[in-house]
Amino acid sequence: MDKNNNPVLLEIQDVHKEFDNKEILKGINLSLHAGEVLVVLGPSGCGKSTLLRCLNGLEKIQGGDIKFKDKSLTDKNVKLQEIHEKIGMVFQNYELFPHMTVIENILLGPLKVQKRDKKEALAQAEQLLERVGLLDRKDSYPRQLSGGQKQRIAIVRALCMNPEIMLFDEVTASLDPEMVREVLDVILGLAKQGMTMVIVTHEMGFAEAVADQIIFMDEGKICEESRPNEFFTNPKTERAKHFLNIFQY
Repeated sequence: MDKNNNPVLLEIQDVHKEFDNKEILKGINLSLHAGEVLVVLGPSGCGKSTLLRCLNGLEKIQGGDIKFKDKSLTDKNVKLQEIHEKIGMVFQNYELFPHMTVIENILLGPLKVQKRDKKEALAQAEQLLERVGLLDRKDSYPRQLSGGQKQRIAIVRALCMNPEIMLFDEVTASLDPEMVREVLDVILGLAKQGMTMVIVTHEMGFAEAVADQIIFMDEGKICEESRPNEFFTNPKTERAKHFLNIFQY
């Protein structure tokens, strides 16, 4: 199915981002359709994580616009909380509260931010925990979990807010190799269920398997945009070819 026929959920128009007078994003243009999985590749420091943080409202942009369902997220009347509810994000380092149990971490947003019914939110949380194979750990504390388990909990916590888009920022970067697969399998499962996602990763095999579209970034710009089979078999730019050679792909 060609997901380009689906409605556009997120549109990035000529986005510029600066830190300390240094331009990090240099005019990014992208469209993300409902149900599409976009994978962002590129060398460290090229602006991938900064792009995700701008999409999620964690970083303000200095130029251009970001629209969610044709509504500008840069509008001063748009509250950050509204963005976070629609566009969920999972980070490298889990960001679980150590003094809270797994289920308390997951329910914090739905109950305190969204003011949802506890019984309904708990039922959803337990269903999601069961889906990722961690229902039996709902009363555990983060210190009692492996890195892979913590990352799966972080994904469940984001999903329990019922976002329309999920952003994943190098979610396996800090994991031991044997824990990477269990986290990637959860994300692959979300893709099969039609979740709209933007994923930053250095896992090339995973990128090829999960992506509908690949963008390759370098020095704050999109150098290449293509289907995964085209990118991995016939990259158009020398910079992308060099990048793939590093991974022996």
